[in-house]
Amino acid sequence: MDIRLNLEEIKNNIEVHARKVNRNPDDILIMAVTKTVDVERIQEAIDNGITDIGENKVQELIDKYPALKDKVQFHFIGHLQTNKVKYIIDKVKMIHSLDSIHLAQEINKRAHSNNIVMDCLVEVNIGSEESKYGIDPLNVMDFIKSLESFDNIRIRGLMTVAPFMEPEQVRPYFKKMKELFDCAKSINQKNVDFKYLSMGMTNDYTVAVEEGSNIVRIGTGIFGKRLYNMEVK
Repeated sequence: MDIRLNLEEIKNNIEVHARKVNRNPDDILIMAVTKTVDVERIQEAIDNGITDIGENKVQELIDKYPALKDKVQFHFIGHLQTNKVKYIIDKVKMIHSLDSIHLAQEINKRAHSNNIVMDCLVEVNIGSEESKYGIDPLNVMDFIKSLESFDNIRIRGLMTVAPFMEPEQVRPYFKKMKELFDCAKSINQKNVDFKYLSMGMTNDYTVAVEEGSNIVRIGTGIFGKRLYNMEVK
């Protein structure tokens, strides 16, 4: 699996699809999703232009952080339990999975203790899937407004994990996310500073780019398929 060639292909695809809708491809961040990927291979991605990585598991982030903290910016993109916030609050640039008041309270408390303001994306369950986390699209505006008193959280935008289906079938969900993003960014609140719409993964990032995403989260497309259970033959 050639990480350099994979990244070249992804960058080329982003350029083609961004230009198609008159967007600047330089405005779109490729975030490498590094779940189960070792430090050596992450370093290869960094050597080929990756500046930001996304981790799904707190323990993996903690394990990789010492070796990579001066080379790349860490983001937490998985479901975050409140009792784990304290372990990552001083290590990540942004938390992409804010999905409850309870979690917001803990992030705000831990950020205050560390004298920082934590950038967060509100996770939206755009497909209203029972198997996924996230705020219901109909409740996103009210949820953001309910965070107004949290001085140590800054809401920078929205994130979603779209239903897994053919890319063109996902397009309506991405369109809906962009409409929600445009609506929510108009909220006049001191801790709201919308900039990021994080949507699109290996399977559907080209469509996400056409529909307005400016962070695509790509793991398999960069590092290849994860072999969680390797068979011995």
